[in-house]
Amino acid sequence: MAAGTTVDHLTETYRAHYRSLLGLAALLLDDTASCEDVVQEAFIRVHSARNRVREPEKTLAYLRQTVVNLSRSALRRRILGLKLLSKPMPDMASAEEGAYDQLERDALIKAMKGLQRRQREVLVLRYFADMTEAQVAETLGVSLGSVKAYGSRGIAALRVVMEAQA
Repeated sequence: MAAGTTVDHLTETYRAHYRSLLGLAALLLDDTASCEDVVQEAFIRVHSARNRVREPEKTLAYLRQTVVNLSRSALRRRILGLKLLSKPMPDMASAEEGAYDQLERDALIKAMKGLQRRQREVLVLRYFADMTEAQVAETLGVSLGSVKAYGSRGIAALRVVMEAQA
């Protein structure tokens, strides 16, 4: 007789102990599909190495140990996968939102064109070029008070136009 577990013995062991090995995997893992995969993989691995199982009565012990080891590996892969997952991407705006944003930008540009030249200059430098009031005053060659006044009046005029369009 050849050394190792025979295919027939392994098949009998499979039929007799599949459910108990599935139960063992279920104690270690959390979903049925993973448990079934682990048990199937355990039988495949023991089948491939059946010549190394010298005593057929130890086949079940080898299968149990293989199920435990494969369950541990599955859990390690899950944990590693969770650690490596990048942060989720922010929700992308829908096409409708993008179109609405474009309409708002167009309305704002149109409203900005209706402002007085100095009001428009102050608002563009202050809010679009991200300058401080002092930097705007220096750039335009006007006083800080003038920048504040032009800015305040410009925003009030924009608010009136934008609310009228809404």
